[in-house]
Amino acid sequence: MQEPFPATILYGGDYNPEQWPEDVWLEDMRLMKLANVNMASINIFSWASLEPAPEHYQFSQLDRIMDMLAENDIAANLATATASPPTWMSRLYPNMLPVTREGTRLSHGSRQHYCPNSVDFRREAAELVRRLAERYATHPALKLWHVNNEYGCHVSACYCDQCAAAFRKWLQARYDSLDSLNVAWGTDFWSQHYYAWEDVLPPRISPTHSNPGQVLDYQRFMSDSLLECYLTEARILREITPEIPITTNFMGAFKPVDYFAWAPHLDIISNDSYPANTVPAWETAITDDLMHSLKGGQPYLLMEQSPSQVNWMQQNPHKRPGRMRVLSYQNLAHGADGIMFFQWRQSQAGAEKFHSAVVTHEGNEHNRIFQQAAQLGAELKQLSADVVGSRTAAQVAILMDWQNWWAIEYPQRPSNRLHYWEQIKTYYAPLHGLNVAVDLLQPDSDLTNYRLVVAPLLYMLRPGVPKNLEKFVERGGILLTTYFSGIVDQNDRVALGGYPGELRKLLGIHVEEFDPWTENMTNQIVIEEGPLLGTYPCTLWGEVVHLEGARAIGVFANDYYAMGPALTVHQFGQGQAYYVATQGSNELLAGLMRLLCQQASVSPVLNVPNGIEVTQRVRADGRVVYFFLNHTDKPEVVALPAGKFTSLLNGKEVERQIEIDERDVAVLLAQ
Repeated sequence: MQEPFPATILYGGDYNPEQWPEDVWLEDMRLMKLANVNMASINIFSWASLEPAPEHYQFSQLDRIMDMLAENDIAANLATATASPPTWMSRLYPNMLPVTREGTRLSHGSRQHYCPNSVDFRREAAELVRRLAERYATHPALKLWHVNNEYGCHVSACYCDQCAAAFRKWLQARYDSLDSLNVAWGTDFWSQHYYAWEDVLPPRISPTHSNPGQVLDYQRFMSDSLLECYLTEARILREITPEIPITTNFMGAFKPVDYFAWAPHLDIISNDSYPANTVPAWETAITDDLMHSLKGGQPYLLMEQSPSQVNWMQQNPHKRPGRMRVLSYQNLAHGADGIMFFQWRQSQAGAEKFHSAVVTHEGNEHNRIFQQAAQLGAELKQLSADVVGSRTAAQVAILMDWQNWWAIEYPQRPSNRLHYWEQIKTYYAPLHGLNVAVDLLQPDSDLTNYRLVVAPLLYMLRPGVPKNLEKFVERGGILLTTYFSGIVDQNDRVALGGYPGELRKLLGIHVEEFDPWTENMTNQIVIEEGPLLGTYPCTLWGEVVHLEGARAIGVFANDYYAMGPALTVHQFGQGQAYYVATQGSNELLAGLMRLLCQQASVSPVLNVPNGIEVTQRVRADGRVVYFFLNHTDKPEVVALPAGKFTSLLNGKEVERQIEIDERDVAVLLAQ
């Protein structure tokens, strides 16, 4: 039986003792105890030292590392080391190296230099993983498996002949016949019809635009190919160590890999988060909410963040004092049960030697970066028992579909200004500003427990999605969707008969034309009555909309569709479906989100001053833990709900109100 997510908040980071002499290891153990570290991610890039020559394995160093962690009561998040193959592999198996769309074969010399469909890579990786699992299956330090590392980060697609052959097999399983493939891809256009499977290739560089159906399927295929690499290792680990949970580290909203498709195969969701210092609080929160949503609200693990500066931006300023702590608590506030860093000790050499670490190049505890990490570790240890295992709860969902993302950003789309994730963020930001809890879900998810659903830019409607949305609204839900929705099916083929296709009945509208605007084109939305009364600028897009049962709340002010509907609502069963035919201003969207929350009977967690983020996690016993994050540069006083609370950071009893210093946090448990 598999062990549950550890019953304590995990704290630590990537640890690379193989880079250091063993006397430094002992110092690391002393420092880890000072910082209250309870987990270390190890062995992530150790393949070259574990297998210096083909079938010649050396585990003695890793044995000593594992034993040392166990002796110091530090759990091992043991990586499978397959993210960076040793150099001899590319010499013996040159076809293992990935090929770009332009036909260039990449070399070793950095990391992730493997084709995901290379049989040689998968075979060698599987053998290493099996040996690791058999050797450490019963080791007391082993608490979590870390498969590979950041899949797709540097090589999200390969276009080699091995991938071409694997792509054909994937297509045969998907379509069964060439006739079906030709229909799905619309190959009668430009004389692209296929008569033999061997003629089907990846969307390599060609004279002009590649077939959009081919491009979409290749993106699906590459995400599946990387997933199969993960599964190749995970199956071995489950066979040998079924009681040890398995993870791999995601990278926020990473376009090439469909994390919704991957999530069922991970026991614990893990994420790497590296926001720039200028990124606002709502923009870091949305990826936290995505992570807790991937497995239905199950707590996730922040696998990597920087203690301070990174090394890969054009300029790499330090995180200002307090920012690392606030961002760490923001992860906890949105459902994390673990806070980790890249990395523990700052490297002396290599491409990341200037990336910050808990232990800096000074090598001791007498500096700001170590001391702030030690403070956080002590705090997490103190509040762990009262927080770990609790969950967030939301009544608002934003729909997100990776396949829709891929399809809508095909290069030859109506506008190169349409960016799917940016649209999702545009509608998330005002909800975050209201301190309304949000889940991010696939469009075919069960929406029973939600009152408000927002579906920006739902260009592609996969089978079952229209009926799912109709069912949601019909039973009383509030739905908002936007321009350029309901346009194509799952194969990126246009739904004929008028836009928005299968959403037409639900929305009660007919879109005759859509009009992508250039950067210097604008318009206005005029709303003549109601709580949104006013005139608002709009950008990016316009549409000629006809009402088919819906009611116009706002109209366009100018151009040839002046006085035409720009914002509509349609009563459908017991609920209402809203449609925005343009890109409204932030002011309009903030007001609209507030209005829809009121109509859906969705309330903020608390009403607090601007710049204060508040969330709640609910424990198994029903008690609520409140997180307060002050993202401003001044102290703020927050009024509390009725009742008494215990501050989990200092043990004091609190009631009526609490003052939170600038860039500070508070965690309160309702008594």
